[in-house]
Amino acid sequence: MIQPLLPFLLLIGFAIMIPAIAAEKFELQLRAQKASPEASTFERSNIAATWNAAETAVIVCDVWDKHHCINAVRRMDEFLPRMNDLLKFTRERGATIIHSPSDCMPAYENHPARLRAIAAPAAANAPKDVAFWCSSIPAEEQAMYPIDQSDGGEDDDPVEHARWTEELKGLGRNPGMPWKSQSDKIEIDKSVDFISDRGDEVWNILESRGIQNVILVGVHTNMCVLGRPFGLRQMARNSKNVVLMRDLTDCMYNPKRWPYVDHFTGNDLIVSHVERFVCPTISSDQILGGKAFVSKDDTRTQRDVTDVPTAATSGDLKQQWMTGSIGTPWEDFSGGTLQHVQGTVWNRCSVRFPSSWLTEGSLQLENSADAELTQAWVNGTPLVSAEDGDGLTIPLELMIPDDINLLVVRTEYSRPQKALAAPSAIRSGTRSLDLKGRWQFRLGDNAAWSNIPLPAKFGMGADVLFEAK
Repeated sequence: MIQPLLPFLLLIGFAIMIPAIAAEKFELQLRAQKASPEASTFERSNIAATWNAAETAVIVCDVWDKHHCINAVRRMDEFLPRMNDLLKFTRERGATIIHSPSDCMPAYENHPARLRAIAAPAAANAPKDVAFWCSSIPAEEQAMYPIDQSDGGEDDDPVEHARWTEELKGLGRNPGMPWKSQSDKIEIDKSVDFISDRGDEVWNILESRGIQNVILVGVHTNMCVLGRPFGLRQMARNSKNVVLMRDLTDCMYNPKRWPYVDHFTGNDLIVSHVERFVCPTISSDQILGGKAFVSKDDTRTQRDVTDVPTAATSGDLKQQWMTGSIGTPWEDFSGGTLQHVQGTVWNRCSVRFPSSWLTEGSLQLENSADAELTQAWVNGTPLVSAEDGDGLTIPLELMIPDDINLLVVRTEYSRPQKALAAPSAIRSGTRSLDLKGRWQFRLGDNAAWSNIPLPAKFGMGADVLFEAK
């Protein structure tokens, strides 16, 4: 069936190269935060920018028809009319619209907007790893991630969630991944729009149309909007002028998890993280006029929260996961009340290995020098002791190459420990990945802590990622 499509592909391929002739301009206020001279606080500011519409793309991230969290569905559905108005407005003024509902390309196999994306000529300057998920960029390396999303971020009422799960099953959907297409509340213009969930294809579209400016809308901010191959991090690290439209997005955050704030404040904290370490943000009123979108359920008197509440920066180390650097004294985590730790300590982080590290043999996790008993899991699978008795063996098949993997370690100490410790490295022959950075940790003992309910790239923060180069 390819041959009959060739004339059409050639036609839309030609159209790809021709941006709108009478494009207009967008006058924007890019909101960002910079560290103060003392580097202990951040200052928020707005920078005026003028973007040519013909050089601007709006990427619609994962605005799916269904989601496993009913509260997430409700929050998104509330702002979709505003988002659709934004897409109409920017499209009419010459901007490029790229619809990116991940995992849903089969639904658009013969859609003109999908074929148009496939036909975009391969860019000569395609960045390395642009086809992969991006969990962190250099600017985030010293950042403390502001929320715990390792439970998946669902905030549904349990009874209501159970009903929603049954409803999804009745529709023939997988309750864990029920999406099949983009929401029908968002219009796709067959004559000019693009559909793609691939980072390389999206990059080809941007380059073939001379696009330097990118606006991200959609969900979820702390997962897909940041991490997808077409997301904020990839665009920022590859030198696009990228912004998050902060009022047309939402995060996955459960207020029952650290830092124990309401959902909308959790969303603010992620927006603040983006402004500090990834890219500026804008709001829809800057383009559409009127007022920026605010959910009817957001009844707070104070919005645009930038910092984790002071009361949440320390707490009961048996009740929550906290983040700290290896070698930090325990008294620093406990406000001076805990001089040492004795007993069981759990640590976790995420690791990423390129395919070149995972070709033969196995990896070896080196034990902490003071550990008397260490157990460890990779992506929920327990490890076994190395043949030489030094550390634990990680079979290569447990690691997902070029992706984020969860490493969890349980250690028992019979002697008092004054500082946080963890395994020092993962070795592969003569190569070594140093693990002497930041980990999440928790006191107590619970077998359920050996895994999280979703892939590590969705559940783990950017501040505890170790990447082999």
